[in-house]
Amino acid sequence: MVWDFIFIGAGIAAAGYFIGEGLKNFKNPNSPNFFDSLTEDEEYGLIKENEIHYFMGISKEDAKHLIKEHPKIPHLIINNAIYYPKAKVKAWLKRVGD
Repeated sequence: MVWDFIFIGAGIAAAGYFIGEGLKNFKNPNSPNFFDSLTEDEEYGLIKENEIHYFMGISKEDAKHLIKEHPKIPHLIINNAIYYPKAKVKAWLKRVGD
């Protein structure tokens, strides 16, 4: 019975938060909402070398072949590890695909 009250309280608090966020931007409907800010943050991340194939949507072997064939793919080397910036790789893939 105590857990029921906890879940009801948490639901009311969450609803209050989202309603408050909506009212903050009531006069400015073009401002980004909570969910848009989540997708923006995902755009500015780094991808580890062993996970780049997930981002590209291809197999590991195909990703290795693509990177070997195109050594100018945007990347960073940090402490002898290779990372790929998501936004730059996405733009690079669009250019290469055209």
